[in-house]
Formats: sequence, structure tokens, C-alpha cells
Amino acid sequence: MKPVISSIEIENRVIVAKYQRLMVGAKVVLVEKASDRQLPETTTTVASRVPVGAVRIRLPEAIKPGTYFLRAFNGHGEDAARSADFEIG
Repeated sequence: MKPVISSIEIENRVIVAKYQRLMVGAKVVLVEKASDRQLPETTTTVASRVPVGAVRIRLPEAIKPGTYFLRAFNGHGEDAARSADFEIG
């Protein structure tokens, strides 16, 4: 089954993203939708050996309001999952 980023919550400039079937070592990064630019300062790594959980990403002050999504890469650097679009205000 394909990995999934199932839900996004944003509170106090912290994104909490729940995932399923992402393996330990997978990287999750914030992507600006308009430019498809990955924001490397927001990259986090899945540390849990359990394939279901959540990652937290603290948003730097430089992140501008707009539409974004999360992209996950497996341990080989290949696309693994993409979240739904969400707004950062």
C-alpha cells in the first residue's frame, strides 16, 4: 500500500502532520504550491519504526502566507507521499 500524509493541523506556527505507511528515515518537507519550491529549512525525518504516526515542523518566520503542501521522500530519495494543499496565513 502507498504511504499517505492523512491530516494537517497548524497551531502557533507548528505543523503537525499525521502519516501512515511512512518508514523510518523518510523525509518530509514543506513545499510552496505556486512555485513547487521545497523549503529545506522545514525538512524533518521520520524517526519512529512504527509506520503510523505524526511529524512536527516548526515554521520559520520567513515563511510567507500562501498555499503549501507536504511532500515525503523515502529513504532512497524517491517521492513517497503528498498531502492535500493547505493555507498558511
